[in-house]
Amino acid sequence: MKNEHFEILRKLNKDSSLSQRELAKKLGLSLGKVNYCLIALKEKGLIKINNFKNKKNKSSYLYILTPKGIAEKTKITLRFMKQKMHEYDELQKELKKK
Repeated sequence: MKNEHFEILRKLNKDSSLSQRELAKKLGLSLGKVNYCLIALKEKGLIKINNFKNKKNKSSYLYILTPKGIAEKTKITLRFMKQKMHEYDELQKELKKK
């Protein structure tokens, strides 16, 4: 999974009502890139996109992580944490040698 996809999942997990423009600003990505990533995440079954049809602003969407999306985000987070713990252990070993 691309880092941008993971960061979008993280942001949407915290606030599923963020607009694409808000996501782009928070992540430092272009609006087009965010749109492309959201479509890819939807096609992978990691998010659902719901339109607020009764709102005045018809372009408002709600991005909901699916159970598969939550599991993927958790898996990536755990893998990242294991990697960082391994790096920490390696640094500790190097320091002990000196």
